[in-house]
Amino acid sequence: LLQKRAVKAENSAAKLKQENALLQVQLKNYKTENEALRLGQSASLAAVKQNADLALQNLLTVITNSQSSIKQLVSGAESLQLVADLLKSIDRFSEVSEDGQ
Repeated sequence: LLQKRAVKAENSAAKLKQENALLQVQLKNYKTENEALRLGQSASLAAVKQNADLALQNLLTVITNSQSSIKQLVSGAESLQLVADLLKSIDRFSEVSEDGQ
């Protein structure tokens, strides 16, 4: 009976050693995979940051160009207002000439 128990215990111990070895290999694989995922996440964050920086630079360029265009439009509108004022003045001068005054 003792011999049977000993054989059974040895078999159980051998199975547990095999399972332990398998679990150690799985643990090593999971650690490697985890590290690869961390590196990938860092690379992804770097790419996102780079894209955000590029978008910011493009946005600043658009803002600068827009400001320049707006200044040109305002200047053009002021010139048109001056022309309109001159045309109004010419109309007044022609009214005076027609009346002879």
